[in-house]
Amino acid sequence: MDYALLKTIHVGSVALSLLLFFIRGVWLIRDSVNLRKRWVRILPHVNDTILLVSAIWLAITIQQNPIEHSWLTAKVSGLLIYIGLGMVAMRFGKTRSIRIAAWCAALCVFAYIVLVALTKNPIPGLSS
Repeated sequence: MDYALLKTIHVGSVALSLLLFFIRGVWLIRDSVNLRKRWVRILPHVNDTILLVSAIWLAITIQQNPIEHSWLTAKVSGLLIYIGLGMVAMRFGKTRSIRIAAWCAALCVFAYIVLVALTKNPIPGLSS
């Protein structure tokens, strides 16, 4: 697959992932019945699968691996933290306030991951 198309798929799925997570968080805050709709439970997982596959494919295509590139290690580590916080926010948080706090923290981690991706630096704002 062409690199430009692969990157477009990846970036598009990143944007959709953020949009879906943000909307679900707003629905969480508003205690909306929309959170219980079937498509809301399925679509984010489908998109995140596309996101992950495209990320792995991109890393292979540009011959970068997390062991050799610290910025990629930071992205993968951030992703794991984001997933954990998202699970607390959308499913496992015992109280509403814990779920909302986890949602806010996950959005911050998402922003960090995007900054790392844009700067290719594990500590955005500092020179490499």
